[in-house]
Amino acid sequence: MGQVLVEDKEIVAPGQVIATGMDCIPGKGTYRDNEEIIASTLSIMTVDGNVFKGIPMNGRYVPQEGDRVIGRVKDILMSGWKIDLNSAYDAMLPLKNASFDYIERGSDLTKYFALEDYLSVKITGVTSQKLVDITAKGKGLRKLDEGRIIKVNPQKVPRLIGTRGSMISIIKKALDCNIFIGQNGYAWIRGEPEDEVKAIKAIRKIEREAHTAGLTERISEMLEA
Repeated sequence: MGQVLVEDKEIVAPGQVIATGMDCIPGKGTYRDNEEIIASTLSIMTVDGNVFKGIPMNGRYVPQEGDRVIGRVKDILMSGWKIDLNSAYDAMLPLKNASFDYIERGSDLTKYFALEDYLSVKITGVTSQKLVDITAKGKGLRKLDEGRIIKVNPQKVPRLIGTRGSMISIIKKALDCNIFIGQNGYAWIRGEPEDEVKAIKAIRKIEREAHTAGLTERISEMLEA
């Protein structure tokens, strides 16, 4: 039988031995070296039975097909919009994917999306050269009017959202805010100004304490105070 050398949600360093034994299975953020499972990055280690996965503590967002993200319009071209995804790679939003309306080439594209607008979009494809295709056509995909945009650690997004959206639902219900957290680490919050501030404080607390137990209860207590 193998031996587990870390606790679930423990922060581990690159090169740290996580477990020993051939019945232990390395997942993302870990690798096997003979009998040992070793962390490859600074991460929060999750232990699921005999499977070990590391959630990186740092790192930029890497676009993946199917992700719902928030993008910022950084340039307008004849063929569409160049979109910043808070990543090393920008995306192109072509005319045909911007609206269910037909947009003629040469139209004033600022009528649809202007510079510095933020949009909720979906990644439809990523090539081997890291060219990213996106669409703004679909349920919940649109320009994000009003509200606030903040940056969060992309690696903490799963914890911010929670299992089946549980964590973010707690904040939405307590504060009556609209909140959308893109997989790329941009978050949009819209509500009454004081509720937006409280939502941001809750999100920052989750970021800081993502690796700790009992976080859901602490967030609920914070919002009820």
